[in-house]
Amino acid sequence: MKFGGTSVGSPARMKEVARLVTQGGEPVFVVLSAMSGTTNELVEMSNRLYKKNTEGAHEIIDNLEQKYLVHINELYSTEEYRHAMRLFLNERMNYLRSFTDDLFTSFEEKNIVAQGEILSTTMITNFLCEQGIKAALIPALDFMRTDKNAAPDQFYIKEKLATIMTRQHDKQVYITQGFICLNAYGEVDNLQRGGSDYTASLVGAALPADEIQIWTDIDGMHNNDPRVVENTAPVRQLHFEEASELAFFGAKILHPTCVQPASVAGIPIRLKNTMQPNAPGTIINNHLEHGKVKAVAAKDNIIAIRVESSRRLGSASFLRKVFEVFESYQTPVDMVATSEVGVSMTIENTNRLNDILDELGSYGSVSVERNMCIVCVVGDLNRNTLGNIALITTAIQRIPVRMISYGGSDYAISFLISQDDKAEALRSLSKVLFQNKES
Repeated sequence: MKFGGTSVGSPARMKEVARLVTQGGEPVFVVLSAMSGTTNELVEMSNRLYKKNTEGAHEIIDNLEQKYLVHINELYSTEEYRHAMRLFLNERMNYLRSFTDDLFTSFEEKNIVAQGEILSTTMITNFLCEQGIKAALIPALDFMRTDKNAAPDQFYIKEKLATIMTRQHDKQVYITQGFICLNAYGEVDNLQRGGSDYTASLVGAALPADEIQIWTDIDGMHNNDPRVVENTAPVRQLHFEEASELAFFGAKILHPTCVQPASVAGIPIRLKNTMQPNAPGTIINNHLEHGKVKAVAAKDNIIAIRVESSRRLGSASFLRKVFEVFESYQTPVDMVATSEVGVSMTIENTNRLNDILDELGSYGSVSVERNMCIVCVVGDLNRNTLGNIALITTAIQRIPVRMISYGGSDYAISFLISQDDKAEALRSLSKVLFQNKES
């Protein structure tokens, strides 16, 4: 069971999490994010230390300490546990203050950012113990590690976790930190923002668990963006591949990396709502509903790059050279369309955009379109499934489309459009694909 920052965002929410993890009676493994807002504060503290603004960093630490002292008084009912948590909080805050004295690098930043999860997991573990629940805190740094390619070392994770669980076999609730890990060199690192979902999936696959539950503040994954489209509905079931496409193309409820470990292990993922725990949510598994379109998602802030060969290089040589540029700058490409003398691509990461454009210019003329959006429709879109592609293209017939990606997956078709047309596209797709059918 993984709970995000909103789910543990206050003492009241922490008590609700404690109730949820103990109500079934069977052993559960719980992955927690930092309390909402804490990670942002720790990142801001790091930013100030990079700028040698130690006074500003101390201000953030002092504010965090006061906020957590209030939380401690509200969460615990006995002075014994309040005192123990005050001591722990004091130790963590002094640890943060120690970073204001020396040279500050990305290594120190990762140690700082990890403290949010360390605080939240210690708070809930102690609360469970105060309630008489047999709970164990298992530090993520004892088993969660990445390899030299910064990918999770799944063999190491499974081996270490098995040893730990053998020693702690008599507990009802096991708790660990999401997001944080060690790298291949034994340094504190993390699985990037949103990585608590990844932790939960990796732990679920390693145990192995019967089910991986991701608890958020939304009732499952919706069939469109509720911020843009009215009357969206939760999707009750998704195939692993459908969920992966939706997560990658903008559905915020699930981190894109979460699906792969669970899919390989064959363990279902259930998306649940902490605020409405009895709602059915969304189940993600290996079942495919044939012929059905499930959902629409959109990814903003896309850059489209078009390169036309000026030297009429052979197509194989030209394409190889173009994609080697993106590889050399570690910039993933989302969509691709090719012609005899040109190629168009989309990227989201613009950190090295100027370098990429400069290098691509040596292979041909380069044009760039900014403020683009990828709209992705997900479902059973196998080439043998008739009708769905016609419905989808009809829905966006009035939208100027720059690029289409279809055939790379049996589960998705994607369109590149201007961000200005996003709302109209999502509403039109929703009306044609879902609302008309419901009526």
